[in-house]
Amino acid sequence: QVQLVESGGGLVQAGGSLRLSCAASGRTFSTYVMGWFRQAPGKEREFVAVIHWIGSTTYYADSVKGRFTISRDNAKNTVYLQMNSLKPEDTAVYYCAARRHMGPTYTMGPTYDYWGQGTQVTVSS
Repeated sequence: QVQLVESGGGLVQAGGSLRLSCAASGRTFSTYVMGWFRQAPGKEREFVAVIHWIGSTTYYADSVKGRFTISRDNAKNTVYLQMNSLKPEDTAVYYCAARRHMGPTYTMGPTYDYWGQGTQVTVSS
């Protein structure tokens, strides 16, 4: 069982930065693949980024590539999402999620086993 708690959201102007954190409970955190998703009002939840449990393999949605960086600290049971050059279209509730394996379905939310409660990110123009 893994419990996830996100933090770090807030209001920022376009061009600014935020760093989201996701703290996980459980001694097996280091064996999970961790992903970030987001959901904007009136839109479906979408994949943002994922990191393998080793930490050396990452993938990003095209919309955030080059601006966002996912990382993890297994010693602290925490995964991060550094968001730079934020745009108004990045406004959404951001969720972290965990699953056992990387595989080709890492962009698909239903394939994740555990989810956090979400943290709001609002980017003003």
